[in-house]
Amino acid sequence: MKRLHTLMFGWEYPPIHLGGLGVACQGLVRGLMSNGVKVTLVLPNPDAEREGDLDVLYPTEEMLNHVHIESILSPYDTFDSYGMRIHTIPAGRQHIYGADLGEAVAQYTAASVEMTKDVHPDVVHCHDWMTYEAAARAAKYHAKPLVAHIHATELDRTHFHPNEWIYNRELKGFTMADKIIAVSNYTKNILVKHYGISPHKIHVVHNGGTFPVAETSHKMHSQYGYKKQPMVLFLGRMALQKGPYQFLDMAAKVHASRSDVQFVMAGDGDMLGGLIDESVRLGLKDSIIFAGKVTNGEAQKLFSQADCFVMPSLSEPFGLVALEAVAQGTPVIISKQSGVSEVISHGFAVDFWDTAKMADCVLTILRDDALAQQLSSEASRVVTQLTWEHQAMAVRSLYHNILHT
Repeated sequence: MKRLHTLMFGWEYPPIHLGGLGVACQGLVRGLMSNGVKVTLVLPNPDAEREGDLDVLYPTEEMLNHVHIESILSPYDTFDSYGMRIHTIPAGRQHIYGADLGEAVAQYTAASVEMTKDVHPDVVHCHDWMTYEAAARAAKYHAKPLVAHIHATELDRTHFHPNEWIYNRELKGFTMADKIIAVSNYTKNILVKHYGISPHKIHVVHNGGTFPVAETSHKMHSQYGYKKQPMVLFLGRMALQKGPYQFLDMAAKVHASRSDVQFVMAGDGDMLGGLIDESVRLGLKDSIIFAGKVTNGEAQKLFSQADCFVMPSLSEPFGLVALEAVAQGTPVIISKQSGVSEVISHGFAVDFWDTAKMADCVLTILRDDALAQQLSSEASRVVTQLTWEHQAMAVRSLYHNILHT
């Protein structure tokens, strides 16, 4: 039987990644290859981690005015954030990247056919709005079906106050696609309700992962056997979508009852300075640590040390970070407005705005060792089932269905 070949357009990919998109893209690529699918990956730069027979394509000097580009774009860009970073590029090269976000995306899109003209795919697959137009052009050139994968919408990133230009790019991509993969039913419902997409066009494939699972729980005691200072963890981009201010509000409420609790906020982003100021205003300056951006290894250590992990996202299409927490035996409190709440049944799910309830859940976990242990052991079972190899089987089946209907 002929091996399926997918031409996949991505934007970030390890080692370059600012959030979950790059990690999810890599996980899916690995999962597809383990299921016998050939993957040709198109990226804005050449720095992807290579493995197996993965082919990586990227714009060359000849395609882009004889100047090599290492794109400064991020999948979480806004016009403002891109506009700030463009000034860090030497003046003689700024025209290469584009004067604004739209022009920068256009550069990548313009090279899409030239980059892929010698590829012979069965299907074209693209991740999030920056790649949709490029993939659509390639799909038309190769006369192959287009699958649009949505990891986060503009509505998620902006708490339903979208930049209309980006929203319209998303809508155009969803319309052009033959099929859409949404990372959760939560996201599928947004596409149906706010973009007018037919539910029959959308297939839900939850994200997976390969998580190092903790062997035993040691949350309540130090290496000397004494009860350690309780620690509550936030890990994510310091951006509106992730609910960092809701975390601080919850922390202040917990602190009023338990002044011994230590809070750690790990991650970076435009809101970091304001969050530090707010923590001081709330009287948390001696009870909170802003750890900045952490490596994967540092994140695993934080999860293993935390007594609970809180993900108060305002709108979270999935939330891989919560699975990373439960894999380390860490009880989780997650936003009801998240896709991961569809797969973690043993944990507290709270509306993002209900910081009083969130604080009550934290206090319950900290005082009830037996409950914390139960949440830890039951929730961690999900990570043994939700692997990328398994989730990629659903994507491969979708490819087959598209090609044989």
